[in-house]
Amino acid sequence: MSELPVVRVAAVQATPVILDLDASVAKAVGLIAEAAAQGAQLVVFPETFLSLYPSYAWAHLPASGSQGDEFWERFWGSSVAVDGPEVATLVEACREHDVHVAIGVNEREDDRPGSVYNSLLLLGPDGLLSRHRKLMPTHHERLFHGVGAGDDLVVTQTPIGRLGGLICWENRMPLARWAVYQGGPQIWLAPTADDSDGWLATVRHVAIEAGAYVVSVPQYIPRTAFPGDFPWPLPDHEVLGRGGAAIVAPASGDVIGGPLYDAEGIVVADCDLRATLRAKRWFDVAGHYSRADVLWPPS
Repeated sequence: MSELPVVRVAAVQATPVILDLDASVAKAVGLIAEAAAQGAQLVVFPETFLSLYPSYAWAHLPASGSQGDEFWERFWGSSVAVDGPEVATLVEACREHDVHVAIGVNEREDDRPGSVYNSLLLLGPDGLLSRHRKLMPTHHERLFHGVGAGDDLVVTQTPIGRLGGLICWENRMPLARWAVYQGGPQIWLAPTADDSDGWLATVRHVAIEAGAYVVSVPQYIPRTAFPGDFPWPLPDHEVLGRGGAAIVAPASGDVIGGPLYDAEGIVVADCDLRATLRAKRWFDVAGHYSRADVLWPPS
């Protein structure tokens, strides 16, 4: 059996340049370099870092007619085509710094103007490794995002381990977790916009259940980050997303990095993948502890 490595992971809690795709990509490239300078081999960004998350903190407020249309056009215009130059720029940064990057994006279809999906891209020095579209946009998100097909719940084998995961509240979906668990993830990617104490409890549970390290990366969004011509009404709050980036160990669910609140920053931790093997000695959710023979309905 090949040796299980120690992987340095960076959870990048940062604010996008809202509705400015080029500037947000440039910021991501700089943050990849910063994380790599700290020895990171895997760099994880928040949900829809490119280039705005439609947060319930403001996106539930009414906006209709020309106001709503203007926002949608700018939202779509700052979204990402997977075959486009922005992803190519991020892949080049992976190649330059010899890192893997997981980044949340608003993804538009490559071949036509239309729907936008809440997607998680896994990139490496050799290009796009996987793309996952969020299965079920949460509540108000359905005003902005399409529904994922569910054919992309995969774990990807990389030189730094087996990487898989889910977006935000998908991590609350037992059957979605089960689909990914079957691939044997060693590092679980959990980009999110949830900054609650309950979310931290969720990802600690996932680390225990999966026997994997969990990299949880919420957004930090101050009101000052929104441009003056932002076309959607905003509430009178100074902070619209306080963050909480954390890295969680398998088996114990101990938080070994973070949580970081109320600031941009990079949370770094060394993840010894031998711990994921040891965790499965006690509890292998898709193996000896699954009992799919009695718990899974017959086909």
